[in-house]
Amino acid sequence: MNHHPKRPSGHTVDWNDPQLQSLLDKTDGWSLDNRGVFSPVPCELHIGWGAGAVRGATLVFEREGVMVIEANFSIQVGEKLRIDRIVLGSLRSNWGTVVEGRAGHRAEDRANGTRVYWVHVR
Repeated sequence: MNHHPKRPSGHTVDWNDPQLQSLLDKTDGWSLDNRGVFSPVPCELHIGWGAGAVRGATLVFEREGVMVIEANFSIQVGEKLRIDRIVLGSLRSNWGTVVEGRAGHRAEDRANGTRVYWVHVR
């Protein structure tokens, strides 16, 4: 048993520091858009675990455990999805849950009614 007080890990940040506030104010309105680093892939979404209708969408970003999908229709947060796409000539399916969705920020997104969804896959 150690009787010495535990040292805090990391650094203490004074969020009210005027210099920090000035820096943070400069970032207002920034948004990250990772779609330029991944070649878009057409895909089909099966919404829910039942035998529902298939909807066309586009996979715009993927990494282990996460997919980002563009679609021209609404999907509720918490909705279960099966995402089908062709990879090297074979059908590949992933299953996941929508964890976030929003309207697209780009001008063409707004013009086309595109929405962007983050899906945690299993």
